[in-house]
Amino acid sequence: MSPADASHAGASTKRTATLYRMVMDKHVCPWGLKAKDLLERKGFKVEDRHLRTKEETDAFKTEHGVKTTPQVFIDGVRIGGHDDLRLHLGLKVHDPKALTYTPVIAVFVSTALLATAASYAVFGTVLTVRAAEWFISFSMVVLAMLKLRDIESFSRMFLGYDLLAQRWVSYSYVYPYAELVAGVLMTAGALTWFSAPLALVIGGIGAASVFKAVYLDRRELKCACVGGDSNVPLGFISLTENLMMIAMAVWMIARPMTH
Repeated sequence: MSPADASHAGASTKRTATLYRMVMDKHVCPWGLKAKDLLERKGFKVEDRHLRTKEETDAFKTEHGVKTTPQVFIDGVRIGGHDDLRLHLGLKVHDPKALTYTPVIAVFVSTALLATAASYAVFGTVLTVRAAEWFISFSMVVLAMLKLRDIESFSRMFLGYDLLAQRWVSYSYVYPYAELVAGVLMTAGALTWFSAPLALVIGGIGAASVFKAVYLDRRELKCACVGGDSNVPLGFISLTENLMMIAMAVWMIARPMTH
C-alpha cells in the first residue's frame, strides 16, 4: 500500500462526531468551540452543525429534549454537552466549587519570575537580595489587586476569620489598600519608616488570625488572600503569605538603608 493509500485508509477509519453548536452573528458559543477542539484533538471527524438563530436553537432543543447546547453525537448516539463529552472520553471535569491552591501558586510563580526578570534587568543577574525583596513586594501588590477587584466579596470572606476585622469591620476594607501601599513602597525602597511597620502590623494580625482559625479552632474556611471569589483553603499557604510579609518588614527595618 502506498503512503497516500495508507493515509486515505487511516482517515476513512476515523470515528465521526456530529456537533450542534450556536454560531450566530453576535454570539459564538465558547463551549461549542471547546467541544469541537476536543473532538478534533481526540481524532474524530467532526460534522460541525451550526445553530444560527435563537429559533433554530430552541427548535433543536425541543426536538432532542435537551436544555442546553452544544450537543455532541458520536456514531449516532447523543453524548451531551462539553462536560459530558469530557466524561465520555475519560477526562476530568472542572468543579467550580473544588478547593484549590492554583490561584496562589499562579501568583507566586508569576511574581517570582517578574522579580528575577527585574533583577536581571537592573543588576545583570537573577540571584540578588533585591530579587527576593521584589518577590515579596510584587506578591503583596498583586494579591492586593486581586482583593480590590471585588472588595465587597473579599470583605465578607475576610470577616470570617480575621481577628481585627471581626472587631472593626472597616478594617476589612482598609486591608487591601494597606497591603497595596506597603507593597508599592517596599518595591521602591521608599518610606521604609512607614511601609515596614505597616506590613508588620497587617502581616502579624493576619498570621495570628489564620493560626487561630486553622490550628487552634480547627475551622475549615476559604482564604480571602486572592479575593472573595476564590476556593483557596485557609491554611499553611495563607499563613506563609503573612509570615513572608512579616519577614520582609523585619528585614527592611533591620538592614542598612541603602535605597
